[in-house]
Amino acid sequence: MTLRRLTAATAVALFLTVPAAFAQTKAPDDKGKPRQDRSEIYQQLNLFGDVLERVRNDYVEPPNEKDLIENAINGMLSSLDPHSSYMNPKSFRDMQVQTRGEFGGLGIEVTMENGVVKVVSPIDDTPAAKAGLQPGDLIVTLDGQPVMGLTLQEAVEKMRGRVDTTIKLGVRRAGRDPFEVTLTRAVIKVRSVRARVEGGDIGYIRITSFTEQTTAGLQEALSNFKKELGAKWKGVVLDLRNNPGGLLDQSISVSDAFLDRGEIVSTRARKTEDVQRWEAKPGDLAEGRPVVILINGGSASASEIVAGALQDHKRAIVMGTRSFGKGSVQSIMPVSGGGAIRLTTALYYTPSGRSIQKDGIKPDIEVEQSKIETIRTQDRIREENLRGSINNPRGRPDGAAPAKPPADAAKPDAGKPDEAKPGEGQPPAEQAIDYQLLRALDLVRGIALYGNRDK
Repeated sequence: MTLRRLTAATAVALFLTVPAAFAQTKAPDDKGKPRQDRSEIYQQLNLFGDVLERVRNDYVEPPNEKDLIENAINGMLSSLDPHSSYMNPKSFRDMQVQTRGEFGGLGIEVTMENGVVKVVSPIDDTPAAKAGLQPGDLIVTLDGQPVMGLTLQEAVEKMRGRVDTTIKLGVRRAGRDPFEVTLTRAVIKVRSVRARVEGGDIGYIRITSFTEQTTAGLQEALSNFKKELGAKWKGVVLDLRNNPGGLLDQSISVSDAFLDRGEIVSTRARKTEDVQRWEAKPGDLAEGRPVVILINGGSASASEIVAGALQDHKRAIVMGTRSFGKGSVQSIMPVSGGGAIRLTTALYYTPSGRSIQKDGIKPDIEVEQSKIETIRTQDRIREENLRGSINNPRGRPDGAAPAKPPADAAKPDAGKPDEAKPGEGQPPAEQAIDYQLLRALDLVRGIALYGNRDK
């Protein structure tokens, strides 16, 4: 029996086994619109069989039939949206390892845009982050070969490989010429939660991605702040910048850690009866202290759920720049042969009913990342430098002796700077200061200050 006849026979068998309501031609869909005639679908299946048979028999070289089928399936799924795809058995296993927080590769979350790979976010302390890749970078070549024409899954497979091997990425970044960067593949161990005390009174928590360890890491960090700081603990800065997302249940648990009640997130699917909602349970682990969330264009998916939930409930102030805008739900569905399909099945909605898709989360206070420089100014004459000025009745608060007047204080040209010596009076080197974090810390202290005044 030829492949063409086999395909047609399979189509007939499928047709005979479907429910009668499904087999009716032009039956209404979920929205009451007429469905496409089912016979047309089977005609297209016959067309697929014809084309596959021609390729098998007449292509210039014998094709790999397994690859042909896999590529056809992946083409069908990837035509739906950038996040639906087919995972062969190896890719499926790799995905399962990644959600456990340890996998091999470059440490980069990517999507496909206009035929090239777009960086959503590099993961902290991975080859991609250390090489300086940034959200929004476009990867156009892999080891000198163009990405155009590859599926997202094929591009990801090429970026993965044996540990300690290298790969050269051709990158385009807005505002500069194209460049290349060489990365060494490594075993990526995702440390999901990092925490420290900032300024002696504020807890800083950075979540790099949402893995199976995230909730436990967050709870441990908040418990440590309570023990270490006690009554001095003013609040929390939750850093979700460049967080590409991860597991839905972990984002719900993280949101729940700061909420006492109310909806956290809902998902709405094609059928109205498939709506799902998740509610917060009593117990705010930060005990009502101020929370500021930092986001940027690399904050996606699960991190947007957390930011949106706490923003809608007025539990946190969101600061930074607009997030990535991935508000779709991908369900992993195992299929025959050991693989799986990643299929977009629903959209996320925040408690107020906002869809995250494309719009993302807009910060309450927009703060672009900036570089800070110390501006050195010339010494100025103050009241204490004037001859015969009256002393402070209480003395100097700091107990220091009055400052001596500048040597040129009595001269008419006292305002002119001395001739600069080599290395002096020049602008200092740019410092790696996190401006957004500084603003967040100031905001937490300000909220805590006025909160204490109200008591």
